[in-house]
Amino acid sequence: MLIVDTHAHVYAPDEAKYPPIAQPLRPPAGTGSFAHLRRETLAHGVAKACLVQTSTFYRFDNRYTMDCSRAAPGWTAGVCTLSPDDPASPGLLRRYAAEFHCRGMRSIPAADGRLDHPGVRALWKTAAELGLVINVLVGRGHAAELGRLLREFRTLRVVLDHCLNLKAGPELAPTLETVQRLAAHPNLHAKLTFLPTGSATGYPCADMHEPCGKVVEAYGANRCVWGSDFPLELWAPRLTYAQHLRLFAYELPFRHSDRAQILGGTAARLWFS
Repeated sequence: MLIVDTHAHVYAPDEAKYPPIAQPLRPPAGTGSFAHLRRETLAHGVAKACLVQTSTFYRFDNRYTMDCSRAAPGWTAGVCTLSPDDPASPGLLRRYAAEFHCRGMRSIPAADGRLDHPGVRALWKTAAELGLVINVLVGRGHAAELGRLLREFRTLRVVLDHCLNLKAGPELAPTLETVQRLAAHPNLHAKLTFLPTGSATGYPCADMHEPCGKVVEAYGANRCVWGSDFPLELWAPRLTYAQHLRLFAYELPFRHSDRAQILGGTAARLWFS
């Protein structure tokens, strides 16, 4: 079965060459590098990986992510993050796509808090022209704006990062309802990375199994993808890489055909076709 990790953040050991922002969110020593990710993927049969720009460490400096994706185009796809408030961002997106094997962009709200913003629209328009994938990172409060953009950019493939940050607790039910409602947009895909980050327990994250099943039911497996949240030592320290993968490969009660789509088939079409 093809397995694609659609959500890995990488951190450069050489911080002189790739300096972080002030007060970065730093992974534990010895974790999070491109080499570490390669070891994890090789050890667990993961064939390809999407490198998602680490904004909490580099903000809009995409050099390490892009250098890594260009260095290994056979098994990686770069996903940059660009400022919607910078008029140079669409041009940078074109350059990353042409020169660095960038296959997607993580979309965030503008500085004024709006997702439906001229700068965001300019980036989505550029992504659509280039055939790139948009990974949108927002919470439930941006659902209406997201819906407007999805209706306007109907041919653009969009992935809902972390499914509006689904998390066990009082906000789970309304957030899940919003995620399900957004499934009415056929160009939206669900990234099922929320089990280890949203669970109130450790492995096997049983409190998030039912919400995950409902998301897959709403979107269909052909619009759902798995991602590891690498490095888990930082983002989901209750689980190991192997345990997170095992949840989707064995623990969750998916049909074999659905499991194949979630673990790799959908992602291969989105980022590696």
